[in-house]
Amino acid sequence: MNRRLRIPAWQAPQPAPAVAIAGDPSPRLEAMYRRVWVQGMRDMPFVNPALEVEALGFQRWRGDWLGAVITPWFLNLFVLPGGGELWQDRPAGERVRLAFPVGELEFIADNDAAPTAEVASHLYCPLFAPVDRFATQTAARAAAEEALATILRPAPDAVDDPPATTGVAAVPIPPGVASVPAAPPPHTDGTRRAFFRRLTGR
Repeated sequence: MNRRLRIPAWQAPQPAPAVAIAGDPSPRLEAMYRRVWVQGMRDMPFVNPALEVEALGFQRWRGDWLGAVITPWFLNLFVLPGGGELWQDRPAGERVRLAFPVGELEFIADNDAAPTAEVASHLYCPLFAPVDRFATQTAARAAAEEALATILRPAPDAVDDPPATTGVAAVPIPPGVASVPAAPPPHTDGTRRAFFRRLTGR
């Protein structure tokens, strides 16, 4: 019996092994997304002019870099290669689940092979896109810091919490930007568990 193998019409190329970043990657990430902002995002209707590009909270986790990035169009968690055991080389667009004390979270791979790329490879976990719910940079920063603190904290044994309100955001998706179901910021949701249950699929 002859069976035809189904081959996808297009597959993202396997990236070269990522080079470990020795120092805090925040300046490089900020330079990258400021460039994206200037070159193509400033006039988009869904951006939040109250926000600016900021990378914050980057620290070593299992030898790699974990932190958050705020822009006028998204707030995401990021993992970058630091020579540790958390990082995984994946083609752009591929999804990978990474284990944290709070549980597994799904990240999406992104790569830039250009010699001038500020950051060649990263994994990102979408939190908010668009970010119109944040009235100030301080509010967005508080949400990012709360998210980072929560994923590094073991999830308590659960009592059932009401699910977070969600809505689907449909916007153009430039590299490194996700359009994802939105949820209230963790600092106003009333429960960290409800917020991260959405991210972990629980």
